[in-house]
Amino acid sequence: MPLLLLKELPRYECLLEAARQFPDLDPSAAEAFLHLLRTGDEAFRVVEANLADHELTQGRFGVLMALWGSCNQAGDSEAPLSPAELADRTGVTRATITGLVDTLERDGLVTRTPDPDDRRMLAVGLTPKGEKLLKKVLPPHFRQMARLMEPLAENERKTLVRLLTKILARAAAIAPAEITEPRAVAAR
Repeated sequence: MPLLLLKELPRYECLLEAARQFPDLDPSAAEAFLHLLRTGDEAFRVVEANLADHELTQGRFGVLMALWGSCNQAGDSEAPLSPAELADRTGVTRATITGLVDTLERDGLVTRTPDPDDRRMLAVGLTPKGEKLLKKVLPPHFRQMARLMEPLAENERKTLVRLLTKILARAAAIAPAEITEPRAVAAR
């Protein structure tokens, strides 16, 4: 699902006009932010279409990639991970991981095995079928990545990564705004 929900972005002149009414609006920051979201939405759409061809969602693909050998921080080939580790690596809640692992297990792509040292713990690992699916999905996935980044020269890609890393660090540093309940309107 798109994050921005706008196909056409406002022109810079419109942002300048809006800044007169909303002094906190920085037109150049808004323009850059809207372009970032719009580009992310389009890149997500391209990737999502490729994954759908293999009957995968972004969430299921993320779990498979987290279990894939070269993605493991320990460098172990297809090292099993606990559901909590999977949740941390994929950035979703533990409840969401449970649902994702349930469907992946149902489809024979992952297995859950009890931890030999702690029977309360489970380890999730790729099955040969899961590894085979990744080997089928990844080449077109990587080709799509390359096609998306094709317009940028190598030095532009490095600059983009550096700039996005700065934005990512800033986003991580900004604490979520305090959520408060709207004040109840007195019944008349």
